[in-house]
Amino acid sequence: MGVPKGRRRITVAVAALLALGVVGVIGYRVLAPAEVVTPAQDDLPPLDTPATGVVGRLPAAPLIVDGRLRVYAAQRQVYADRPADSKHRVTPFWSYRRWPAQLNGVLVAGTTVVSRWSDGKIVALDGRTGKVAWRADGPAPGKGFPSRRTGAAIVWDPRGIFLASGPGGRTTLVASGAGELRGYAVADGRELWRAAGDADCRTDLGTTAAGQVLSVDACAGPATVEFRDATTGAVGTRWRPPGAGPELVVTALGCLTPRSQCRGLRTSDGRGWLVGPGEPRPAPALGADDVTLSGEFAIAVTGGVLTGWDARTGEKRWRRGDLGEVRVIAVQPGRVHVLSRQRDLITLDPRTGAQRSRFPLTLGQDGIGWVPGLAYAADGYVAVERLRERARPDDDDQGYFLMAEPVVLAVT
Repeated sequence: MGVPKGRRRITVAVAALLALGVVGVIGYRVLAPAEVVTPAQDDLPPLDTPATGVVGRLPAAPLIVDGRLRVYAAQRQVYADRPADSKHRVTPFWSYRRWPAQLNGVLVAGTTVVSRWSDGKIVALDGRTGKVAWRADGPAPGKGFPSRRTGAAIVWDPRGIFLASGPGGRTTLVASGAGELRGYAVADGRELWRAAGDADCRTDLGTTAAGQVLSVDACAGPATVEFRDATTGAVGTRWRPPGAGPELVVTALGCLTPRSQCRGLRTSDGRGWLVGPGEPRPAPALGADDVTLSGEFAIAVTGGVLTGWDARTGEKRWRRGDLGEVRVIAVQPGRVHVLSRQRDLITLDPRTGAQRSRFPLTLGQDGIGWVPGLAYAADGYVAVERLRERARPDDDDQGYFLMAEPVVLAVT
């Protein structure tokens, strides 16, 4: 005997509703905002002293944390592997994912890994475990994942997030976006201050080693360099270079991490300045575009000779004409790293020019037919993107990078 027509219609309707419910649940799980924390399951590796030389090659750009871990960026993920001197990237030690937001920038403050996301969220992770330390709302950066597949622009050159040291060694995170500045305590994520503004007439450049936020403000008149206390948000000094014209472009120099804790400035009129408490002080040696500031020393190649000057006085301190054709690719405290035409990585003492180490920045049969892209140096490590010799900015990643593992990591 068949099922009555009315009951059949009810059965079909119920089945359809159940199917829609299942699809809805699946759709919610797939499309709903999500956060996935996968903390470390093992202990940290011991801190060791790796041998000087090339460590290995990696597909992604690393940040060194605590001398023991490497942290990487993907479009929607921050993750770590270990040990820091592993030859290849290995299974993640910990991982943190968000969806649908995209990762916009990463900074390391001690053992805290601070991540900024396209929706404005700031998430701080304990770099030793991968667990969330705190979360905060911040000004939206207005961009998603502004990097090629190595993630180097996210971890080595993040925009709109800066670190500053304050009284008692307390570290402040400063986030900039949509004309707004906000300061946070890195220890616990507390919002310390806010400063509104206009993104069309104010450019936030970074922080100084003296604990100030550095901006160029043209909202109320001629462009002026503004120094704001990173702990309180209060503007302490407003400064224009003597004789500056209507257009003022400022470049931060000698930064300890990208755009953070910087010691100098270069203004668009070709003059250099050292920054600290009060107004910037003239530093003639910093005026040229190709000069690198390492601590109190200005370093550049002039006439084929690598030369170091006292940045404050312009007095020449050392010169190295025996290195051949070289270019400065990165600095870190007590080390300046230069790359030779033969792709040797040469590490010098910025105070004296004395050589600390020298070795070919190659591995196996990789050869020297490449040019350096973004570079990074910390804790004695140096990492460099290797690009094809004829790479252009509009090339896809396959045509842009030398190989599938384009990042070479070395210990100096």
